[in-house]
Amino acid sequence: MGKTNAGRFFEDYRVGETLHHAVPRTVSGGERALYHMLYPARHALYSSDQFAQASGLRASPLDDMIAFHIVFGKTVPDVSLNAVANLGYAQGRWLAPVWPGDTLRSQSEVIGLKQNSNGKTGVVYVRTSGLNQHDEAVLEYVRWVMVRKRNIDAAAPETVVPDLPSALTPDQLVVPEGLDFTNYDFTLAGETHRWSDYEVGEQIDHVDGVTIEEAEHMMATRLWQNTAKVHFDTSARPDGTRLIYGGHVISMARALSFNGLANAQMMVGLNGGAHANPCLAGDTVRAWSEVLDKAETDAPGVGAIRLRLVATKGGAAFHLRGEDGKYSPNVLLDLDYWALMPL
Repeated sequence: MGKTNAGRFFEDYRVGETLHHAVPRTVSGGERALYHMLYPARHALYSSDQFAQASGLRASPLDDMIAFHIVFGKTVPDVSLNAVANLGYAQGRWLAPVWPGDTLRSQSEVIGLKQNSNGKTGVVYVRTSGLNQHDEAVLEYVRWVMVRKRNIDAAAPETVVPDLPSALTPDQLVVPEGLDFTNYDFTLAGETHRWSDYEVGEQIDHVDGVTIEEAEHMMATRLWQNTAKVHFDTSARPDGTRLIYGGHVISMARALSFNGLANAQMMVGLNGGAHANPCLAGDTVRAWSEVLDKAETDAPGVGAIRLRLVATKGGAAFHLRGEDGKYSPNVLLDLDYWALMPL
């Protein structure tokens, strides 16, 4: 018998099964240093212990997207090793900060299956949880991914598509224990704009751009132990290209959003997301945001702001869809998330 893992194919999944993913990972300040090297990430809460302590935390936690990438990467061998593409996200919540020294592992429940009309692929829906060494959930989210079939003649499973609310409500957001923005230092944070300065419907062009390099993308994807073939093996895609990991685009766009949203310090909710078009090496990623909603929280001085973050590879800012209702070819990412900001 062969001992290597060829990965799961669409017909291998069953609704209701739980997948326990290898390999646990103990995180350190090294992840932060590499993250800040790969992306222009500058949010003060994730950069300075002193700033974080002045905001009521014991120290600076690891960036929210570091936790996401590590938890996500664990799932790849069982969920998306044979993926054509990761399609979207929903119902994501950051439940607790991740600190240097924590050990993270992941598990997923299959919550939906739908074979595509071509009979060659299908969509797998999973709800993933990231847990620390105390078996406490630090992160949870739903994602759906298009996966190849091993045998195109295999019978299609019963279609189950989960009902996913369009957004988290403010009361579902988890504010880290002790977080307090009443003495927030706007000078050290880099901008003066607070929660009350933003209006629902306001759009922000983040101005800057970063050209995606092949080597940096593969370094980042390996850092998160993401082994999906489409990110490394040019024979895995018909056009011979390596697909840029969608999380790489998310982190790049989030980091670019600092210019205009420097005080949107912590991501706490992921309402939905779509990788609208493939990103390839050589694309220059730019970003713009739209304020979708605002809410106060019970934490002192802390407000929640709901943002649409759009990453593009050119074209005019604030253009999302064409007249046909489809995403513009220049749109790479459409992400809807909640962040915490000083009132």
